[in-house]
This record gives sequence, structure tokens and C-alpha cells, in this order.
Amino acid sequence: MDTSTAEDFRARRLLEAQDKATVLFEEVIARGIVAPGVSEQTISNDIRDLANELFGTTKHWHKRIVRSGPHTLYPYTENPPDRILQPDDIAFADFGPIFEEFEADLGRTYVLGEDPDKLRLAADLPEVFEAGRRYFAAHPDITGAQLHAEIARLAHARGWTLGGTGHAGHLVGEFPHEKIDAADIESYIAPGNTTPMRRTDRAGRICHWILEVHLVDAARGFGGFHEQLLDVG
Repeated sequence: MDTSTAEDFRARRLLEAQDKATVLFEEVIARGIVAPGVSEQTISNDIRDLANELFGTTKHWHKRIVRSGPHTLYPYTENPPDRILQPDDIAFADFGPIFEEFEADLGRTYVLGEDPDKLRLAADLPEVFEAGRRYFAAHPDITGAQLHAEIARLAHARGWTLGGTGHAGHLVGEFPHEKIDAADIESYIAPGNTTPMRRTDRAGRICHWILEVHLVDAARGFGGFHEQLLDVG
């Protein structure tokens, strides 16, 4: 298999994995899995079981996350106690299923009530993501630091701040993909990453990226999360 064919194969498999993850989250909505009165852990388990039902036994390359209410402010690294969803909550799910040895990483936000600010945040998440994707496409030599700065600018322009632990995405690929090490800033869309995002990894393969948008309203105590492939699709 020549290089171009191999890279086309990798990109196609990453998209196929994401498509399956998208189907999973669409089915989460259809089945009413994210609902008041249900705990975050129960929802996480139900989504895991649904993935297994739809696609066979599914591994996950990172911890499964369901967060609601004030827990939506927490970064990935935190492990808040289980919480019961309330009727006016905002919640998000962040899952990293592996399909045929290729990783997906998808995050989606759900608003249970009619709070206008929470609904606005949920609507802004995919728009900030798409604006970030357009910026990435328009700047061939963009670095992780530059894209992070643009995502932060887009968030502030809409009245939000960025949550998380200082990054807005990471590398993704075959399982296990090139190691994401907290000390290896080149693996992240983050302020300290001054290397071009369009490059090859240590194995000579094209780097592919997940873009994460974690918007928060710290004053009101809630946030939302949206993530998917940045450079493919």
C-alpha cells in the first residue's frame, strides 16, 4: 500500500469511527437516556451498554464522562462524585469508543429545561467549533497555540470562557495513538504548542486532531462541551 493510499485509509477509518459515535449519541437522544432523576453514572453505563448493543462489545480509549449541573465546569482530569440530574440541568457526555482499532472522540451537550442561557450555550458550542475549524483550514501553518488562542477569542466574543485544563484538543488515530503525555505539549492544542499542527508523527503518518470546545459560565455555575474530528471530514 503506497503512502497516499495508506493515509486515505486512515482518514476514512477515523471518519467511520466518528460516524458510529455520532449514531450512538443520536440514539442517546432518541431513547431519552439523558433525563432528570437519573444519575450521571447510570447514564454513562447506559450509553456504554447502548454502544455494545449497536456495535458489539466496544472498548473505550479514555474514561467515559457524563457531567451535569456544576460538574460541567470540571476539566477532564477531575472525578467529581456521582450526581442526579435535575429538571433544569445542562449536561454533557464525552466518550472515546474504539471501532475496529480506530479511535473516536465525541462530546455532546444536552439541555433538559428551558433556561435561555443554557440553551444559548448549547447552541454556541457547535458554532464555535465550526468557526475554529474554518480558522484552521484558512491557516496552513497554524500551531496548536494559535488555534487555542482563536478558540478562546471566539468563546469570549460570545460571552463565555474556556473551561478545561488549558487545552482545546489533542491528537487522535489508531489505538493506541501516539502517546498523549501531559508533558508532551506537542500532542495538544494548547498555548505552549508552537509546532505546526499539519505535520507527521514519529511514525511518519499524518497527524490528525480532535478539537474540543468547553465553554463555561463560571458565575452561574454551568458549562457545555463539544468535540469531534478537526481536520478530517
